[in-house]
Amino acid sequence: TNIGSILASVNPYKPIPGLYGVDAIELYRQHRLGELPPHIFATANECYCCLWKRHDSQCVLISGESGAGKTESTKLLLKFLSAMSQTSLGAPVSEKSTHVEEAILES
Repeated sequence: TNIGSILASVNPYKPIPGLYGVDAIELYRQHRLGELPPHIFATANECYCCLWKRHDSQCVLISGESGAGKTESTKLLLKFLSAMSQTSLGAPVSEKSTHVEEAILES
């Protein structure tokens, strides 16, 4: 759920097909925070938009207990931001992955 610009999420401890795929990236990239159901991509999109709108650094704080999914959330956030940066360069949706993205996500 969202509480303003804060996203409170729960680790389902199982994969949910399609929840974090290219289609979800495309959907959340086209909408502002609060227009669609709460999602980490909505938070990432708000961060990305504010970065360009305000020309100011942005910060996303991810916290939780051990096993809550902080590392996975970070990977998803970086996946979305990488896809957005590729879109701004004119790359098609199907080519959102780069060597830089892969290196960041693997780290």
